[in-house]
Amino acid sequence: MQHHVVVTNRIHDEVLARLQTRARVDMNPGLEPWSSEELGRRLRPATAMMGFMTDRIDDTLLAQAPQLRIVACALKGYDAYDVDACTRRGVWLSIVPDLLTEPTAELAVGLAIGLARHVRTGDAVVRAPGYAGWRAHLYGTGLRHATAAVVGLGLVGRAIVDRLSGFGCAQILGVDPAARHPAARNVSLDEALAVSQFVFLAVPLTPSTRGLIDAARLARARPGQWLVNIGRGSVVDEEAVASALHSGQLGGYASDVFACEDWGLPDRPRQVPAALLDAPRTLFTPHLGSAVQEVRLAIEHRAADNLLAVLEGQEPLDHINQPGLIAA
Repeated sequence: MQHHVVVTNRIHDEVLARLQTRARVDMNPGLEPWSSEELGRRLRPATAMMGFMTDRIDDTLLAQAPQLRIVACALKGYDAYDVDACTRRGVWLSIVPDLLTEPTAELAVGLAIGLARHVRTGDAVVRAPGYAGWRAHLYGTGLRHATAAVVGLGLVGRAIVDRLSGFGCAQILGVDPAARHPAARNVSLDEALAVSQFVFLAVPLTPSTRGLIDAARLARARPGQWLVNIGRGSVVDEEAVASALHSGQLGGYASDVFACEDWGLPDRPRQVPAALLDAPRTLFTPHLGSAVQEVRLAIEHRAADNLLAVLEGQEPLDHINQPGLIAA
């Protein structure tokens, strides 16, 4: 049987070559994702799919792919992939659970430093006509002697704590009812927001975390707080963050993630709110958490490992479901 693999994003040549040894590969060569209609059309003859963050997989789409045996995700957070639908349809769903951890934690700390030390504003000052050297301005805040809180102590959250431990913070707080880190003192979210100068959001998007940081919590937070989000955009109310920035209640907001990217939410916004883009004291990156060359290559290889295992009649290494088995 000639296998047919759909790859929804451009991948490295060496990973593509691996897949082509076992299957005919239909790869999206561009940066823009296929529409759901286009993806459905391409999946009709497919045996396997390598998916990325810009994809949304639900039962309607799976119904158009009767031969599909695996969706191998080149990502960790799978909130836009319907696990139960895959299971009912007899389709394996696999992720890449840990290769994104270290680079994402590095970026989180980098965003915090860049935000609190006014790197974006300083860059503009140097580039402006007439720059003549140092002047006594743009004084910011450092991590040394600061209280920092990490909300979510999964792999990424724990890696952020590890890195903060080397910066001489006065204390590191952890917010997670199900996990601990020896270098962090676990507290409630309200306590963390009330006392911390830096707050790092590292939680996945779930019904309980959507809108976790809203207007009410921001109003009760420590004034002048620096908030860094590398989890999911919809974990915060972006309009409320913008309002808190404009009022001065929030010291600054840095984010690598945005609500418009949360494809699993039918009511997601279609763009970053103008109020947030126009707000002062912000620093944004376009989902660069895992955008390290060797890391992206390793992620693609791991997704390919999972995909090829199924084509060879084996279980994928990183599966998160058991096709045909679903809880009542």
